[in-house]
Amino acid sequence: MGQHNSSDQHSGIGVLDKAVAVLQAAAEDPCGLAELCSRTGLPRATAHRLAVGLEVHRLLRRGPDGRWRPGTALAELAGGSTDPLLDAAASVLPKLRDITGESVQLYRRDGGQRVCVATAEPPSGLRDTVPIGARLPMSAGSGAKVLAAWADPHTQHTILADAVFGERTLLEIRRRGWAQSVAEREPGVASVSAPVRDSTGTVIAAVSVSGPVDRIGRKPGARWAADLLAAADSLQERL
Repeated sequence: MGQHNSSDQHSGIGVLDKAVAVLQAAAEDPCGLAELCSRTGLPRATAHRLAVGLEVHRLLRRGPDGRWRPGTALAELAGGSTDPLLDAAASVLPKLRDITGESVQLYRRDGGQRVCVATAEPPSGLRDTVPIGARLPMSAGSGAKVLAAWADPHTQHTILADAVFGERTLLEIRRRGWAQSVAEREPGVASVSAPVRDSTGTVIAAVSVSGPVDRIGRKPGARWAADLLAAADSLQERL
């Protein structure tokens, strides 16, 4: 049958061969659109359409740097672990929820939005529930501020065009190491967030605690920042 791993293999199904070429290019090394085109020889529009389609099926995912890399569905199909960040979150988030007694979320940035990829909810009481898979704007909220603060300059510029916060806020967040918001994204809800880094120190996610303002107060950072930073460190250690 020949070599299966060769990108020169042709099944006779054009779109499938092109999609596999895109997958192989991203698996070789995380790449942006220009690199994807040069590695596959595909026209820009085709490469982009296929990469975005593979992203929808979680066969590719885009990192905070905007480059595509193999997605979580590949490991799931192979019967392996899903995602190291989600594996780490499964043990760290519930502990943070128990310490704070509030809702805990983990967000990743996807272009101009942030996606909730993991949560830990308190068993009862009034809570700010954000379901897994929920896509929230990057224009407001402590999680958005954290992801924006450590984004690349181009992405940051795009986010700030629509955001309720400005460049000075992001400078302050980078200096302090965490962000808070009060009734910014949703009336009556306050939150505090910290950056989660991978082994190279790149910010890949934001971990957040959120709850009603009347319960957690107008300075949630004063209460929870230290616990959040400790949880972010625990996530990084497990990565």
